[in-house]
Amino acid sequence: MSADVSVGTGRVEAAIQKAEAAGRSAFVGYLPVGFPDLETSIQAAIALAENGVDIIELGPPYSDPVMDGAVIQEATTAALANGFKMKDLFTAVRAISAATDVPVLVMTYWNPVFQYGVDRYADDLLAAGGAGLITPDITPEVAGEWIAASERTGLDRVFLAAPTSTDARLDLVVAASTGFVYTVSTMGITGERAELDRAARTLVGRLREHGAKRACVGIGISTAEQIAGVSEYADGAIVGTALVRALRDGGIPALAEVTRTLATGTSSARPVHEN
Repeated sequence: MSADVSVGTGRVEAAIQKAEAAGRSAFVGYLPVGFPDLETSIQAAIALAENGVDIIELGPPYSDPVMDGAVIQEATTAALANGFKMKDLFTAVRAISAATDVPVLVMTYWNPVFQYGVDRYADDLLAAGGAGLITPDITPEVAGEWIAASERTGLDRVFLAAPTSTDARLDLVVAASTGFVYTVSTMGITGERAELDRAARTLVGRLREHGAKRACVGIGISTAEQIAGVSEYADGAIVGTALVRALRDGGIPALAEVTRTLATGTSSARPVHEN
């Protein structure tokens, strides 16, 4: 894995640039595919785009979701029980991409991609209008097949950096990632936290030192105030649990309202990038 992986301006980077030009940070919103059913999940993702989300993060349900908190696990378990199949992911991406210009990233564990076939997965995602993958459980040095497929198709690849990541690990992640680096705010699973780990700010600073162009912070962000805090030093904030809970408890109308409220936090002080 060399450090000179080419980094173009893909759809995800363009979305972050558009938000930056408007004087705000990017808002990345996560929802699982197939919850509470496939069609509702499609309409829910479109509602995200219509109410302030800049990048949609779509999660196909998986039987062993090691990174997911209770609310998201509950939703993905329900989707699997309702008969979710991998083809439903591409159906959803196609429908969402036809309805909005907001890029759709798929947040997926690696085993389903491997079982499907990496090149086939990349080709089908591209054909459906998807923007790329966030891969939480595979590291760049063992992701050669995916890196090659993303280079061939132009899909973005988003790897994760954690507060415990070594400098050598950050070099690998920065070199391999396109779009942005998913900056884990704190160790542990997804879910809302009253106060974000201060380690997130330190980690974003370290990523900048290692050459990261874009860093978006996720895990534990659930309020507009937290988004505003993250916006002071990062390029974007990633929200999942709060959105899934809104959809579960109040359907698409509640989801739209929560999304609009969260989006108000993006217009905070923006990080200054040095050329």
